[in-house]
Amino acid sequence: MKIIAIGRNYAEHIEELKNERPSAPVVFLKPDTALLKNNAAFFHPDFSQNIHHEVELVLKVSKEGKNIQRQFAHRYFDEIGIGIDFTARDLQDTCKAKGLPWEIAKAFNGSAPVGEFLPVSRFAKFDDINFHLKINGQVRQKGNTAMMLFDFGTIIEYVSKFFTLKKGDLIFTGTPAGVSKVQIGDRLEAFIEDEKLLDFEVK
Repeated sequence: MKIIAIGRNYAEHIEELKNERPSAPVVFLKPDTALLKNNAAFFHPDFSQNIHHEVELVLKVSKEGKNIQRQFAHRYFDEIGIGIDFTARDLQDTCKAKGLPWEIAKAFNGSAPVGEFLPVSRFAKFDDINFHLKINGQVRQKGNTAMMLFDFGTIIEYVSKFFTLKKGDLIFTGTPAGVSKVQIGDRLEAFIEDEKLLDFEVK
C-alpha cells in the first residue's frame, strides 16, 4: 500500500508557515514503513530537533481506480480516520532552501501514525466534519472540512490522474493551523467530532 498526502490544504496553516497558496493540491508520498498503527509509541528520531505534529483526516481507499472524476470520487473510499503527519521541520526547511525534495522530512519511519477508522455512513456530509488534536490534554489543533481548499472529491480526482489508487491505500487530506514541536513524553490524542480514535505517546 501507499500513503498519499496533501500539503497546504488549509489557508491558516499556509499562512503560519508563510507558504504560497497553491492553485492545485500539493502532493507527496510516504512509504508503508511510515505507518504507525494500534496506538504504538512514536520514537523521536535523533536526526531532527524539530519534529512537528500535523493532524489530518485520512481516507481509506476501497477499490482500484485511476482518472476518477470528482462526482464519482465518493465511490472510492469507504472509511474516514485520523492520523498525524509528523514532519521534521528543520530538515524540510533545509531541503526547501536548496530547492531539493523533502521526503526525508516527511516519509521517515513511523511518521504516519493512524488511528481507528469510521465507516462513511457515520457522516451526514463530508464538507462539515470536525476534528481536533490534544497534546497533554490541551487542544492544539482543530479543523473542519469546510475549511479545506480542496475537498475530498477534488483531491481524489487530482491524485488519481498520476497514481492508480488501490484498495488499502491511505490519503492524508491536509492539516489545519496550530502545528508545533513535539517533545519526548508528550501524549497525543486525536478526535473526529468527540470520538477519540488515536492515542499514543512520544518516546
